[in-house]
Amino acid sequence: MRGPVAPPQVPLAASRAESFRDLVRDSVERLERRWPELAEVDFLVLEVPRAVDDSVPLGGSVPAGKDSPARIMVYRRPVEIRTKSRDERALLVHEVVVEQVAELLGLSPESVDPRYGQD
Repeated sequence: MRGPVAPPQVPLAASRAESFRDLVRDSVERLERRWPELAEVDFLVLEVPRAVDDSVPLGGSVPAGKDSPARIMVYRRPVEIRTKSRDERALLVHEVVVEQVAELLGLSPESVDPRYGQD
């Protein structure tokens, strides 16, 4: 008889994709306290970016359209490949989110989050 390895409330029970979404959500919540207008932005976690050229972005943003809200995407697999631990991943996710928010708002990353690049 097989069952779950861990109860659902323990971090071990969360998949890598769910854990990654949690990191993005934590980062967004941190920024929303300072930038309430981010409540109108859709934050998406995608596995990989579309292949456009030889570079592999970690995130991207799309400004609001006539009938669609602004969107910020964080690409899970490229971020995971560049990090070794959950702490490194959390730092990189936050940097990617800050950079994309800055691009969307037309600001520098340091003005979006004064601690950007200091961790």
